[in-house]
Amino acid sequence: MTEIATFAGGCFWCMVSPFDEQPGIKEVISGYTGGHKENPTYEEVCSDTTGHYEAVQITFNPAVFPYKKLLEIFWQQIDPTDNSGQFNDRGLSYRAAIFYHTEEQKALAEGSKAEISASGRFQKPIVTQILPAGTFYPAEEKHQNYYKKMPFHYNHYREGSGRTQFIRENWKKRKSDEELQKELTPIQFEVTRKNATEPPFKNEYWNHIEDGIYVDIISGEPLFSSLDKYDAGCGWPSFTKPLRRQELEERFDTSHGMRRIEVRSKASDSHLGHVFDDGPGPDRARYCINSAALRFIPKERLEEEGYGQFMKLF
Repeated sequence: MTEIATFAGGCFWCMVSPFDEQPGIKEVISGYTGGHKENPTYEEVCSDTTGHYEAVQITFNPAVFPYKKLLEIFWQQIDPTDNSGQFNDRGLSYRAAIFYHTEEQKALAEGSKAEISASGRFQKPIVTQILPAGTFYPAEEKHQNYYKKMPFHYNHYREGSGRTQFIRENWKKRKSDEELQKELTPIQFEVTRKNATEPPFKNEYWNHIEDGIYVDIISGEPLFSSLDKYDAGCGWPSFTKPLRRQELEERFDTSHGMRRIEVRSKASDSHLGHVFDDGPGPDRARYCINSAALRFIPKERLEEEGYGQFMKLF
C-alpha cells in the first residue's frame, strides 16, 4: 500500500535526490501545484503568473518509510524562515510549502513545524506554509531526475544557489576538527578535513577484494559496496556507483587548475574523492575514493555492526 506526499522546497531539481532511493520510496516526480492554470509550462510557472509552486510528489510505502521521516528530510532541505523563495531563487514559484493529502498528514506537518519553531535552531519565525494538496502537474521530462541526467550542472547550480552551504551550516551537527583530530589518524584527518589525497597504490583499500560495505570513517554512513568496486588501475579504491546517492554530495572543484566533481559525505561533510566519467558502468561513473575516508565492514559483521539491511546484497 502506498501514499502520496507533496513538498515544495524551491527549485525542484534539488528536492528529488534527498528522497530518491530511500527505502520505501517508489517514485519522486518533479512538477507544479498550488496554482490556477491547467497544465502550466516551466516558463509559465517561473514567470510567477500561474500561482504554482515548483514541487515534488513522492509515492511512498508508509510501513517502510513513514510520513514523519519524509517531513524530517523535507525540513532539512529548506530555509523555513523564508517565504519569498529559497536561497538565490526568488519568486512565488520558489516558495516552500507542505501540501497535505490527509488530515493525518496535516496534523503531522503542523506538529513538525511546531517542533522546529520550539527548537530555537532559527532566530526568525518559521513561515513555511502547510496547505491542502490540489492538482499536481508533472513537469516536462527534461526536468525529471535532473540530478542524474545533468550531474555536473546540477551540482554546480546547487552549490552556487547557496542551498548546500545553508544546509551545511544550519542542519548538520558534526564533531569539531579538534575532536576529530584526536580520533583519526593523521592521514585520515588530512583527507577528510583538509581535502588531501593519499598516495596511489599505498593506501588500505586500493586492491582490497573482500565482500562487504565501505562506510564513512567519521559518521558511519554506508557509502559503497564491494560489489560495485573494481580495479581502475589508478591506485585508489574505485566504484561504479554509491550504495545510496543521497548520502553523497558532489561539488564543482577547480582546485589545482583542474575542473572536477568532488565527492563528499553529506553526514560528516568529509572529503571522499572525486567522480569521473570514464567508468565501465552504463552511466560511465567512476567514484575514485581515498581509503583514508572509509572504514570497511565485512559481510560477516554487517548484522553485528548495525548494517544488517545490506546482508541481502550478498
